[in-house]
Amino acid sequence: MRKHCWQNREERSFWQMKEFELKYGCNPNQKPAKIFMEDGSDLPIEILCGRPGYINFLDAFNSWQLVKEIKEALGMPAATSFKHVSPAGAAVGLPLTETQAKIYWVDDMDWKNFSPLACAYARARGADRMSSFGDFIALSDVCDKDTARLIKREVSDGVIAPGYTDEAIELLMQKKKGNYNIIQIDPSYVPAPIEHKQVYGITFEQGRNELPINDELLSNIVTKNKDLPESAKNDMKIALITLKYTQSNSVCYVKNGQAIGIGAGQQSRVHCTRLAGQKADNWYLRQAPQVLNLQFVDSLGRADRDNAIDVYIGDEYEDVLREGEWQKRFKVKPPVFTREEKRAWLDGNTDVTLGSDAFFPFSDNVERAKKSGVKYIAQPGGSVRDDHVISTCDKYNMAMAFTGIRLFHH
Repeated sequence: MRKHCWQNREERSFWQMKEFELKYGCNPNQKPAKIFMEDGSDLPIEILCGRPGYINFLDAFNSWQLVKEIKEALGMPAATSFKHVSPAGAAVGLPLTETQAKIYWVDDMDWKNFSPLACAYARARGADRMSSFGDFIALSDVCDKDTARLIKREVSDGVIAPGYTDEAIELLMQKKKGNYNIIQIDPSYVPAPIEHKQVYGITFEQGRNELPINDELLSNIVTKNKDLPESAKNDMKIALITLKYTQSNSVCYVKNGQAIGIGAGQQSRVHCTRLAGQKADNWYLRQAPQVLNLQFVDSLGRADRDNAIDVYIGDEYEDVLREGEWQKRFKVKPPVFTREEKRAWLDGNTDVTLGSDAFFPFSDNVERAKKSGVKYIAQPGGSVRDDHVISTCDKYNMAMAFTGIRLFHH
C-alpha cells in the first residue's frame, strides 16, 4: 500500500485503474457491483487504503464536489461530513473559539494551533455530531497531520482528499486495523458535461448542474432590509453549495462559516425547516452553561456523551436524569434544563443564514426560521405566495435574496 502524497500532475502517471470491483451494491444482496468510466478511461482516483463500498463512493464523490466548490467560492479550506449521501455538516477553516473546542471535543488537543483544514473538519464534524457518527469525510486540500489526528480519533468510514502528507497517511492507516478507506482524487479531473443514471432499467440523461454560486446569484434582495454584509454572503454561498449536494427537499442553516443545521430528504418544506432548525438549536444549546458544566463519568466516551447531551437538551430528558440512569453518565445529577431556560438561551442566537433548495410556499418557514435566529435568507422565489413570505421577512427585518434557481438533488 502506497504511503506517499502525490500532488503533482507528473506523479499521477500510475493512476491507471479502469474499474474497481465492489463487495456489493447498496445492500449485500445486490451483486455484482463496481465503479468504472463509461468511456473506458482511467478512474480519477487512487485507493490508498481500505476497500470502499458502493455507498462510500456515493458519499465520497458527492462530498468532494461540495468542498471543491466551497473552496472555489470562498477561497478557504473546506471540509464536510457525509452520511447516506447527504452532508451532516460543512465548514470552512476559520479558527475555533474556546467554547467550540469544548463542544466539538477537541479541547484536549492543541486546538489553538490547528491548521485551517483541521479547523474546517472540527467544525463540520462538530455541528451535528449525532448525525456525523460513522461519517465519510471530504477535504478540499491536502490532508495534513493536524486533520489526520482529528480523523483518527473519530468513528468514520473513510476520507477523500486531493492528497495526503506522509505524516497524515501514517496516522490514517492506523485506523480500523489498517483497513480505513483512504481515497485520493485527481483535483484536475473534470467530469463529462452530460451525466446518466438508470432507474428500473431506464436511462436518464441530463446536463450536470454546473451553476456557479456567486455574488451575482445573491444580488436580487426583495425585502425592505437590503443590508447583506460580506459574512452573510459567504454563509449564503456555503448554504446553497451544501444544498446542491443534499437530498431534496432540503434547507440549511449557516453561521460564521459553518452549517449548523441541515434538513434533508423531507417531502414537506416546512418539515425540512423544522428539522434543520432543531439541529441548529441543538448546536447552540450545547454551548449553554447548563451543558458545558455537565460532569460526565470518566469512562464515558465522546459518542456516549453526545447521546447523553442530545437527550438532556430534548423533551425526553428524564431518560438520562431518572434514578439509576443519571449515575451511568454523570458524576453529579444535573438539574433539569427547563423549557424556559432553553428558550431564553436560544434567543441569544442571532445573525443566522438560511438557504433553501426551492421556494418557500408558505410564510410558516420564515416564522420557524426566526425562532432559530435567522436574519438572512437565500431561496429561489417563484411561489404564488411570495408576497406573504416577503412581508413576513419584513416583519422581522430580515434580508432575503431571491436566487431564481432551484437546487434539487436526487
